[in-house]
Amino acid sequence: MNISIHSDEKLGTERMLPLVLKMALPSVAAQLVNLLYGVVDKIYIGHIEGVGGEALAGVGITTSVILLISAFASLVGGGGSPLAAIQLGRGNRDEAKRILNNGFVMLLFFALVCTVVPYFIMDPMLELAGAEADTLPYARDYLSVYLIGTVFVMLASGLNMFISCQGRPGVAMLSVVIGAVLNTALDPLFIFAFGLGVKGAAIATVISQAVSSAWVLSFLFSSKAEIRLDFKAMRPKLAVIGKISALGISPFVMASTESLVGFTLNGQLRTYGDTMHVAALSVMQSAMQIVSIPLAGFGQGIIPILSYNYGHGKNDRVKECFKIAVAVMFGVNLVGMLFMILCPGLIGGMFTDDTGVIAIVKQYMPIFLLGMTIFGLQRTCQNTFVALGQAKISLFIALLRKVMLLVPLAYLLPLWMGVTGVYAAEAIADATAATLCTLIFIFTFPKILKKNEKRVEIDN
Repeated sequence: MNISIHSDEKLGTERMLPLVLKMALPSVAAQLVNLLYGVVDKIYIGHIEGVGGEALAGVGITTSVILLISAFASLVGGGGSPLAAIQLGRGNRDEAKRILNNGFVMLLFFALVCTVVPYFIMDPMLELAGAEADTLPYARDYLSVYLIGTVFVMLASGLNMFISCQGRPGVAMLSVVIGAVLNTALDPLFIFAFGLGVKGAAIATVISQAVSSAWVLSFLFSSKAEIRLDFKAMRPKLAVIGKISALGISPFVMASTESLVGFTLNGQLRTYGDTMHVAALSVMQSAMQIVSIPLAGFGQGIIPILSYNYGHGKNDRVKECFKIAVAVMFGVNLVGMLFMILCPGLIGGMFTDDTGVIAIVKQYMPIFLLGMTIFGLQRTCQNTFVALGQAKISLFIALLRKVMLLVPLAYLLPLWMGVTGVYAAEAIADATAATLCTLIFIFTFPKILKKNEKRVEIDN
């Protein structure tokens, strides 16, 4: 017998702490490397002689659009992979396979839409995100090339989560590492050696994502995968698509509202007269990602464990996994954010030589990141809700932080606080959302587990 056929079963049997580390650390490593895609681009672009500040601001503006595109991959991967893991926990491999293959079809559809539509509204969209006459050409140069690789982004990001849910985090990590390392190597070649500037950075990213997606597809079509891509199973099933969408709407909102925040904050900062604040915001958001993206990787790593054991009816293992996760994610997030708050000048200097931008970062980063110090609580609770298939609660929490809190605050606070209010809006929204999410979790988590106990009793 091929042992790998049942490799997902270790999610329900191995000792929890070693299992969490085995599943989460490759995902963390993958996200750290994946962080290089955006951060390395911005570091190189920010040091282009003579135009680094404007080019950095331009590429920072495209982040809002790119996050919106990537959100559709989160919808499929973030919604489909926990459902597949739950079905694996229940021993229903055929249903898990249907979820994977319907997710693949959804990704192809979203890739087509997200490639075509932005081309027709590119300039208005970038202007809405904060682009002005001096930054719009750089934003347009980067995005017009990046959109060519949309299908690669969708497949690499969306399908990679289905590899992790099969208990194969190492394979999932390699798909990201291969692309990110390639991107890091190609960036200076295309930007400086070939003299392509911002377009060169985008070309390097597209090539790297293409290689990553090829790796993911080669695994999921192979006999090494526990649940595989199969052309015969790709016929769309509305019931399956509906389930993926219902649970995936929370990760989608989480990702897409990051884009909304980019549009909102950049637009507000643009009212203060120059590109310095827009460039500084790009630096601050990148600094935040240095901590938050690896923790998101940790969260992705534990979701298959939570989902599988929840599906298997092992509530004790679900609680044990959660306790480890909250300790790690809260502690690491707190230490990382405090470092950023205490060393803003050091962080700013990593991204640009522009003394004006660095001065703004030094002044406002402590305010901007203050609320993020406790955000590890929300990240753990929200990932757990997604892992347990709690679509409605997950959606509410996803909407709470950005749509209900941050966007209104970003418009209201500057009326009293000026530009400081734009940065303070992020801090207040983050702290409030984390507190409310934790309280909701404390109240609902025992009820969810109790309901799962009754389901297991009925099934048996």
